[in-house]
Amino acid sequence: MLIYLGNAVSGFTIPGPPSSSPYPFIPPPPQGRRMRRVAAVVTLFTYLAGIYASPAIQQERRDANSTSTCQQIEDAISSASALWWPLSVNYIKDVYHWASSSADVAACSVEPGSAEDVGKILQILAANKTPFAIKGGGHSSNPGYSSTTGVQIAMYRFSGVKYDATSQTAEIGAGLIWDDVYAALEPLGVNVVGGRVTGVGVAGFTLGGGYSWLTNQYGLTVDNVVGYELVLPSGDVTQVTQASNPDLFFALKGGYNNFGIVTKFIMKAYPQGQVWGGLITILGDHLDEVGNATIKFANEVSDPKAAILPTYNFVVGAAGMSLLLFYDGPTPPAGIFDDFLAIPHFTKDISTRSFTSLVHAAPANATSLTRGIFNTVPVLEYTPTILDAVVNETKFWGPRLSLASAAFVSFDVEPFLNNIFTHADASSAAYPPSRARGLMPTNIYFAWLLGISDDIMHDAARQSAAHLTQVAINEGQDVANAPMYGNYAIYDTPLERIFGDNLPKLKAVKAQVDPNNVMALAGGWKV
Repeated sequence: MLIYLGNAVSGFTIPGPPSSSPYPFIPPPPQGRRMRRVAAVVTLFTYLAGIYASPAIQQERRDANSTSTCQQIEDAISSASALWWPLSVNYIKDVYHWASSSADVAACSVEPGSAEDVGKILQILAANKTPFAIKGGGHSSNPGYSSTTGVQIAMYRFSGVKYDATSQTAEIGAGLIWDDVYAALEPLGVNVVGGRVTGVGVAGFTLGGGYSWLTNQYGLTVDNVVGYELVLPSGDVTQVTQASNPDLFFALKGGYNNFGIVTKFIMKAYPQGQVWGGLITILGDHLDEVGNATIKFANEVSDPKAAILPTYNFVVGAAGMSLLLFYDGPTPPAGIFDDFLAIPHFTKDISTRSFTSLVHAAPANATSLTRGIFNTVPVLEYTPTILDAVVNETKFWGPRLSLASAAFVSFDVEPFLNNIFTHADASSAAYPPSRARGLMPTNIYFAWLLGISDDIMHDAARQSAAHLTQVAINEGQDVANAPMYGNYAIYDTPLERIFGDNLPKLKAVKAQVDPNNVMALAGGWKV
């Protein structure tokens, strides 16, 4: 069992899962609760030792500028907020990231409790030119994207969910994970377009685009945002809508943290009843059957309420499969999922259930606190040749990376309807830069234990993505320069590959709202 430093302000929960791609559940051996708790504590201290080990980080921790900035922030913020110093319980929670390789040792952490306090914090950071980071759920795999050796801003206190039945919208705090949002809206019989698995933060997911179980019906998450509460780099608080500031509204829809700090999202809400689906795990001798069923589903099923998420895995020395099935209704039409259900399984948890229960079906905390990296391969459609290549990549990289401490190697296959980008106008959002045809954002995810293996894993993720891209090109797909989904893309992906022709407009909006380049002090996809 692994410790998850949960989203609640109070501290730790066990296991309270953060997430990644859904991977198979490997039951713990029957060693008893005490041994599992000991293992959890050892894992936590290994995690902390890893982020405290670097001499460069130790030097930065002593940086007088950051320490002075922390003190100024502590003196300036109201009682709604709190600042924490290293090694306090709340500090450890604030700097925690789902992938330990994404965490850093900040000079201090601050949990703002109001937009006005966020403004004060930004003004002090700007005046002192102190590096900082903004963390929503802490699920980015890219080092330094939501962590820092300066001031760590943790958004946990922006935790409200309010539903307006008149406008059929929900106001959602930027410090939540999607689990919290679904649980709050479920008694009201409504839902929003958000994350598919447990533990994913609202803020980064939404600011990057957002592929959801509801995307076939309603589009990406950014297509369903109707307003933002934004703290500008100047410290001013503003409400951003299509009517109030169309250029900034466009930029926030997929443009990440380049324009200030979002504290609230206002999203369209839709009626939500019970759904059908869950998780099936399948052993490696049935991968071809899953591939055939996946191709048939992608080619023949046009019902927008139906979706699947197959993941090819290599874990504990063997290839295998985890498969999430989803139907937005209590019972799917006959035939849609029959091929999947007929495949011999290792475990099966399929039922009519609440949406929240389905999101929790994949125990996606299996690799929490390990090191990790994502990369992505956009394809126009999945073909038998592409899926064969995914199987080969799983079997090729799994054993090799295991020698470099890999704990988990996975490839998510994400078939959506090819019209998913038509739910919004062509020029409505920074991502995707083109809506000519829907893209399937295949996700590569590697998890490992040792920091000395970082370069090996990053290089492997690049090589695997390049190989699969070439396979798609050889299949006649025009994806050599296709937009890459920034929430999956590895950190050195060129900005042009994420934002395409929208990049000049994003730079112009950035220059207008942040002339002093304050947001460049934070990590991320910097335009």
